[in-house]
Amino acid sequence: MPTHDRLDATDARLVAALTESPRATVLALADRLKLSRNTVQARLTRLEGAGVLDSFERRVVPRTLGYPLTAFVTTQVTQRFLDEVGAALADIPEVLQVHGISGPTDLLVHIVAVDDTDLYRIAGQILAIPGVERTNTALVMRELVPYRITPLLARLASVR
Repeated sequence: MPTHDRLDATDARLVAALTESPRATVLALADRLKLSRNTVQARLTRLEGAGVLDSFERRVVPRTLGYPLTAFVTTQVTQRFLDEVGAALADIPEVLQVHGISGPTDLLVHIVAVDDTDLYRIAGQILAIPGVERTNTALVMRELVPYRITPLLARLASVR
């Protein structure tokens, strides 16, 4: 990788190949990309070490675990408690992701729930965290564009 925080076209081609065939062996990837096995292995090791490749858990669909509802909770926080609020949110199993955002609210909290009663419980749990001033919950009705990275990989891979 040319820099610690940026992929080059070869890295993008490698990650795109892994996206298409997540179980591909190093040898299969090398053959497909017309690279040496050692080059592919070295790049994969660097990509994993740099945190470029996300965890396997991102591929598990919450619905299959009994959590069919998805919601986003915007959260206003007393700034001096931001770290504590983040730690408390990390302790709630139904919290999948938390983003610090700009604008009138401070955090965007991605949660899942079993049903409407469970959603109410989780939202109340978030609101009860010391330092949380206000929340607003929006239920996801349907996903129109799922998380994806392939179009960006394709763009970068085509740069030569």
